[in-house]
This record gives sequence, structure tokens and C-alpha cells, in this order.
Amino acid sequence: MVPPAVTWGLLAAWAVHDVEELATMAGWTRSARPRLEERLPWVPWERLEVSQRHVNVAIGLMGGVMAGASALGARTGGRSPVFQAALLGFGAHGVMHLAQAAVTRGYTPGAVTAPVVVIPFSVWAWRRLRAEGVPVRTGAAGWAGLAALPVVLAGVHAVAHALTRPAGRPEAGAPPRTTAEARTAARPGTGVAGRLRRFRLGRLL
Repeated sequence: MVPPAVTWGLLAAWAVHDVEELATMAGWTRSARPRLEERLPWVPWERLEVSQRHVNVAIGLMGGVMAGASALGARTGGRSPVFQAALLGFGAHGVMHLAQAAVTRGYTPGAVTAPVVVIPFSVWAWRRLRAEGVPVRTGAAGWAGLAALPVVLAGVHAVAHALTRPAGRPEAGAPPRTTAEARTAARPGTGVAGRLRRFRLGRLL
């Protein structure tokens, strides 16, 4: 039997890794943005800046995904394609962290635990699956599982954005209203339509 350290270990390794991201991601996106905008001006860094609330929700959602994948792995002895896809994606995620740190020439959230937790665990878990005789999905099936990683991450962040977006937030690109403008807009008859109505009424009188 595949030991629980392989299947539930995926969830444990993910938790260790994401504790680092939970503690650093929001602050890093704010503090590193000026330097990154100067070094990599073609990247829309303003869209990548996230609040701590967004990080909390996104990590919680991803935790549900990883818990489900680990449970399927434990139930099937590591044979579940969902578990194997999550394990493969987890290892690739660690490599992505190292690549991000190399491109930005500095620390990025998750770069500490990626080489000491994420990648070593993923390699060890694959070796244990093979040692226990578990059929490992390779080739097209493996690539399909790997391709699902960015889709899942994008979906998690999209849902987190929808859940944490402040109510009444102005449209993207619209200039923020001042307090006086907001009060004026709230009073009936003070807009352009209201002024036109008063002008017409004056002409009639």
C-alpha cells in the first residue's frame, strides 16, 4: 500500500509552502512593485497586486482543491488521475517559483520553501509511487494534468477577486470621485439632466 505520507503528504507539503505565501504575498506585491515596474515594464504589475484578504481567500480555496486531491489519492492508493495531476502540478509549481525568482532577480513569495519542500517532496512521492508499483500517468495524460495547473490557479484567483472586491468599486480606468463630487451626484437634480430640466423650466416661465 502507498503510505499516507505520499497521499496526505501532498496536502501537508502544500500547507507548509503556502504558509510562506500567506505571510509574504500581499506585502511583497506592494513593496516590490516599483522595482519590478522599472525592470519589467511590459508586465501589468498593477493587476497582480493583491490584498491580504484576497490572499487568504485564494489560499483557502486552493487548500480545498489540494485536500480533495489528497483524499482521492488516499482512497485509490495513489492511482487517482486527479491526485497524480495535483502532485505533478505541485512539483511544477515549485520550479515556477525558482524561475520567477531568477527573472525578478530577488525573492518572490514561495521561493524559500520551493527548493526545500515542494520539489524534494514531489520527487520523493513519485519515486514511492513507482516503487509500490502504482501506474504513473506519463505522456499525453501527464501533460494534460500539468496544463490544468494554470487553469486552476487562474480560477482560484478569479473567484477570490470576485469574493473580495469592495462593493461600489469604480470601473477600471474611471477617475475616483472626490467627496464633494460624490455628495453632488447623490443629490437629486444636480446632474447634467437636472440642470437641463431647470433650464427648460426657466424658458417656459
